[in-house]
Amino acid sequence: MRFLRMKPGQGEVLIAEGDVERADEEQCLVEEFRRQLDSGLWAAVPVIDVGGRRESRMVRSFEDVPRDADRVIFFPRAAGGR
Repeated sequence: MRFLRMKPGQGEVLIAEGDVERADEEQCLVEEFRRQLDSGLWAAVPVIDVGGRRESRMVRSFEDVPRDADRVIFFPRAAGGR
């Protein structure tokens, strides 16, 4: 599983990578996931539905990420608004 951060002008930047089947690597991913959310980022998992349509599903905890997900994308919240 790869954690990617969307950065303006740079696209996707790799911030972490690990195998969720290995307990030590999964723990590192859990800690990094929490660190990214605590820093104010949102997280989404790209998915493809039955009809082949690509979309992303927002996730709020590592447990919400499907175990077979290839990547999780972190991005900043939109500026403005309340």
